[in-house]
Amino acid sequence: MKYDSVGFDNYLCRLVEEGKYPGVSVTIRGPEGIIFDKAYGKRSIERNTDVDTDTMFGVASMSKSMVALACCILHVEGKMSLDDPINKYFPDFKVPGVPDECITVDMMMQHRACIPPMEPLEWSIAMNSIERDSSWYRHMLKTSPNKMDKIEQIVEYISKGDYVPLGMPGEYMSYSNEGYAILSYVVDQAAGMPLEDFLMERVFKPIGMTRSILDLDCSEARKLSGGNITSLFELDDGNLIEDDNWSVLPPFRGCACVKSTSKDMSAYYMCLCNKGIHEGKQVIPAEAVELMVGDRFPVQKEPYYCCGLDKRRVKDIVVCEHSGGLHGVSSHGGFTSNGYSMAVLCNAGEFDMDNFIWGCYGFVNGWDYTEPLRWAEPTGTEFTMPEALCGDFLCKEGVPAHAVVRYEDGKLKAKYSDRDVELLHCGGTVFAAVIDGDPNRRISTFKFFIREGKAWAVRCYTRFYQRVE
Repeated sequence: MKYDSVGFDNYLCRLVEEGKYPGVSVTIRGPEGIIFDKAYGKRSIERNTDVDTDTMFGVASMSKSMVALACCILHVEGKMSLDDPINKYFPDFKVPGVPDECITVDMMMQHRACIPPMEPLEWSIAMNSIERDSSWYRHMLKTSPNKMDKIEQIVEYISKGDYVPLGMPGEYMSYSNEGYAILSYVVDQAAGMPLEDFLMERVFKPIGMTRSILDLDCSEARKLSGGNITSLFELDDGNLIEDDNWSVLPPFRGCACVKSTSKDMSAYYMCLCNKGIHEGKQVIPAEAVELMVGDRFPVQKEPYYCCGLDKRRVKDIVVCEHSGGLHGVSSHGGFTSNGYSMAVLCNAGEFDMDNFIWGCYGFVNGWDYTEPLRWAEPTGTEFTMPEALCGDFLCKEGVPAHAVVRYEDGKLKAKYSDRDVELLHCGGTVFAAVIDGDPNRRISTFKFFIREGKAWAVRCYTRFYQRVE
């Protein structure tokens, strides 16, 4: 296939410039090898050093698929089972009202262990990292019951049960960093070695990921990088603030602590795309990849979270993908059913990477790479039971966040993330949450869950918000 590399490069340049992204690295692979490999901007503005495709970045939650892959490899090798209950590894673990044996490794990998969003991840970041003063930071310091630097503290907090579970295991998907924190330590026990060593020996080295490492505080990544590692950026009142203060979140090591390059991450995804084959050699068991994202999971327009990766249909192909975000990290990557992989890494936190990854899909398939590839789009229809959706919905991940839905003047609106949004119907109980008065600025996708004529929860992107009276 002939690729429009010049046009795509110009498009990415424009995205970086218009969005004021400090540094971005993009690598795309196809059946013939690397087909696009380009970096933009700076790894340090203060030191005036450029990003290149060997620059090491954080990948944040893209780390999760590696934890899931480790579990699947260990299952194939008979060292554990995906059907193992979590309390086999953590006897004190429980979720209130749920039989112990029902919460399995498999359910936890799929974010379907009925654990709602909760505070420990952000407590751990605040209590163990160097942070600038902010209302979020002060709230975390004030509310954290301990340093949240040990997995036992997370297990104890979940098991204490000061929350309403999300139905029964397997019923609903709600993103849980705490679940993947626990899985990291399940791997330790089943493998008989730390997750860090297992990933290095069984994933990074076999795939040739020579500039990838899981480490907690970035000290090992700095050594591995040879100095070619990015600084970290955040936007503050429109200004980029630069530092080198990587988030340290000890028990959440497998959730978000891999450092890598776009080249390495694209090689990782290509290996998964090829059912575990790298450069003609079976380096990952094909059965492990099948367990992660294979035929046991549906193919549909709406993303379905498999094991560490979302799976969805985009036009006539299937994509398996994941994004990530932390202080100084915004990332997205994955692979397609027609033989391509891609990774996009940015050194600023809370920057939108959707246009970049959609552009990658367009580039390899000959589509218009400026086309949005969202799974839900407004239909122009009106929802028939708007009053059923009205109410106050709460998420306790970090600082308590509300989505307050109301129906006025014939329109569904909400206060969400301190912004006024309008909810545009996309079919079923799915809505595009757009800035009120600007339908082209979407900030989330809402899916409501109705019971006895009233919404009891709404999932905003991947997080459940439950109704409060």
